[in-house]
Amino acid sequence: MSQKNKENKEFINPIDPDKITLNPHSLEYGHHAGSALIKPEDQGKLTSRALNAMEHQTDMQLGQIYEQMQLLAEQAKRLQDRKQISEFIYQTEIRFEPFINHTYHLYKRDQGNHLLSMVGPTQWGKSGQHLKFIATVKLLADHTWDIIEKSEDFLTNV
Repeated sequence: MSQKNKENKEFINPIDPDKITLNPHSLEYGHHAGSALIKPEDQGKLTSRALNAMEHQTDMQLGQIYEQMQLLAEQAKRLQDRKQISEFIYQTEIRFEPFINHTYHLYKRDQGNHLLSMVGPTQWGKSGQHLKFIATVKLLADHTWDIIEKSEDFLTNV
């Protein structure tokens, strides 16, 4: 055959044109033996896994936030208690200037009024018989009082 004959002869593909493509990369499946394995996924399984992971993570984060809220509520309660006892102490009889970070003692007299003293409950001797110990307190830097020790009937005496 001559060169001219070969060029004029048109190539006819023996494969059915419905079973071939000019763009094999756009096929939904592998088009040759070396193609990547493509398996359809079960959408219900994927959704279920995603929902389980989401629920686990959000429950964990909500639990952390709840713990933080509890901690803040406890801190607010302690601060409120400190404020109340501080207001009470500043209304009692104080015959000295209290210093920050020093410990003092709160007493109730027989007459019903209260007294803040530098003298501890075991240091009075006979002269402290007319005093009932209520609490040992400490003056903090913000001028609130922190209770270090309190008597059993603390709430009834304050």
